[in-house]
Parts: sequence; structure tokens; C-alpha cells
Amino acid sequence: MLLTAETLITGAELLRPGWIDVSGEQVRALGAGAPPRRADRDLGLLTIMPGFVDTHSHGGGGGSFSVAATADTSAAVGLHRSYGTTTMVASLVTASPDDLLREVGALAEDVRSGLLAGIHLEGPWLSTVRCGAHQPALMRDPDRAEIDRLLAAAAGTIRMVTIAPERPGALEAIRQFVDAGVVVAVGHTEATYEQTRSAIAAGATVGTHLFNAMRPIDRREPGPVIALMEDSSVTVELIADGVHLDPAVYRHVCRSVGPDRVSLITDAMAATGMPDGRYHLGPVQVDVAGGVALVGGTDTVAGSTATMDRVIRFAAAHCGLAHDDALMLVARQASLNPARALGLPGGELKPGAAADLVVLDPELAVNGVLRRGVWELEPTG
Repeated sequence: MLLTAETLITGAELLRPGWIDVSGEQVRALGAGAPPRRADRDLGLLTIMPGFVDTHSHGGGGGSFSVAATADTSAAVGLHRSYGTTTMVASLVTASPDDLLREVGALAEDVRSGLLAGIHLEGPWLSTVRCGAHQPALMRDPDRAEIDRLLAAAAGTIRMVTIAPERPGALEAIRQFVDAGVVVAVGHTEATYEQTRSAIAAGATVGTHLFNAMRPIDRREPGPVIALMEDSSVTVELIADGVHLDPAVYRHVCRSVGPDRVSLITDAMAATGMPDGRYHLGPVQVDVAGGVALVGGTDTVAGSTATMDRVIRFAAAHCGLAHDDALMLVARQASLNPARALGLPGGELKPGAAADLVVLDPELAVNGVLRRGVWELEPTG
């Protein structure tokens, strides 16, 4: 299947006009200008870019990954795929040892089947001071035996864990996970600058939703934000949904760390794509009003109701770059960077890569989604 469009963004370059030839589940060839043969589908003024890679999402479409039921996982993945996310990592919130082990075992099957790209353990080794929508009573210090049990149950499907470096045993846990091939992120933390630097030295390479649920910057104690931003080995997550971050903060981070170290995430929960109302994020009650999710009875933000297309529209509108440069930036931040940060395949359209792409209209709304060479959403252009 050969597609042509006014603009093709590979993740590494912008081609205008562009063409891409898909054979089975893979990209066979692509290029700029006239295609080597007549196109099977001319998408006209639309834009093709790599399918989105969301490495931090708790659910959607009414489904929660923490429920660990096939119906919930399928509902969440299906909802996000329809908005351009072709690669998804399932994030789990803090839970009891038995519940977490059960959830990991169930989701591991969904990873092996190809429904998910991996599991992210966002807890339970977090700070009760920066708990966010996690239940403080279930948080605990890292324990080598528990980690061994989780790694065994996951059988290679855990892609990332988030740890607060100040917890006793955190540095040893970071090394344990890194030795097992798991990416470690710093987040939900009250850590000092030096404690965060120690976590990075131990192998942490991601900052979980930078600024959110994180000790703020102080003139005499820079804290985790500065430590994560200044280290070139670290990729920082940003929830660019218009709720979690002011546009100026997003713009400042992009300019400070460069185009290759930001991963856009949704941090979506079950209410994504659903009406306002009452939901749960793990065991925590969440009330959604006006599309904003808050921990029940508080003003604490509890994840988001964003999809990746909404995130990239916010990013493109507020990055401060000209149109084409903005498109290139969001393609890297929503696809290439997160895939690289977690060692996932994809993220860039090139010969031999998975045929995962999203078709966008001039307003950056999703018009079509191709995953593994099959249309999840047929373009109308």
C-alpha cells in the first residue's frame, strides 16, 4: 500500500510532498517528491507522522489498567488507538503487594499478546508527601524480595518503574531494576538535588511527569527538577494537557533540555473519552468535572482525561516555533523520544520499521490511524 500526502514527517525529517510504501506490517520505503508508482491512497493536504507512543497512561474509555481485566485493557487501548496512540505502556498505581502482583501477572499476558508494549509501575515506592492520586497507606520502602517476585511474574514485560530516591533502599532498588533491564524513573518525590543526582548515578534515566508530584525548585535547594533537567542522560515526561503545566513551563523545559529529551505523555485515566462523573484510579476515588480529574473531595489533580492528539496540539501551539518546526518537535516528543527512552521499537518511520502512523488534518486532529499496516481508523481525506 503506497500513501502520498502533502507532508510526511518521519520523526527525523520533514518530506513535502511525501510518500510511504507499506508492505504487510512494515514500512518498505518512503521519500519526498514523486512516488515510484501510482499511489493506492492520496491523502491530499493531510499530514502523516509516526504513531504516538504513550509511555504513561492508566486507562481510558472507561477501562482501567489497574483492574487488570481483559475488557478494561481492551477498552482503554482501543480508545487511545482511535486518537493515534499505536504503542501504549500500561501504568499501574500504588497497590498492596498481593494486588500489584496480580495486576502485573494479568497485564503481562496483554504485553505478550501485543495489546500493550509494556508495564510501568508508578509506585508503590513513592513519597507520601508527594502522593498525588496514590494511596499513602499503601506506599512502602523498596524490598528486594518483593521486587524479585514482581520481576518473575512480569517475565520481562515491566518496561519502567517510578521510584522516590529518598526512600530507604531506593538506590539498591534502582540498581536491581536496571540490572534486570528495566528503565527507572524518578517521581512522586520529595528528594533533594543530591538525592536525585545519586539516583541518576545509580541508573535512573527518566523523570516522571516533571514538576507534578515533585518537590518544587527553591533558590537554595534545586530539588529533583533541576537535577533531572540538567543531566543529558535523562528524558523528562511532560503532561502537556493544558491542566498540569502552564504553557510557559512547557516552553522553558523544551528550550532548556533540547528536542530529544522530552517525552509527551497523557497520564490518562479511565475517564478519558467518557462523560464527567465519578471514577477510580486504583483504589482512589476520582471526580471528573469539565474534563478535569481530581481526587475525590480535594483539589489534587488525578491524572488526566487527555489523549495524545490533544497533547500534541497543546505542544505545537505553545512551543514557540514556526509551523513546520513545531510539527517536527511534537513528532519527536510524542513518538521518537518516548520509544527511545524505554527501548521500544518504533517511534520513527523508516524502511523496516513497524507501519505505525497517524494521519492529521491541518488543525492536528486525527484523521486516520494505521497500526502494523492495518487501518484502525480509516482516513476520510
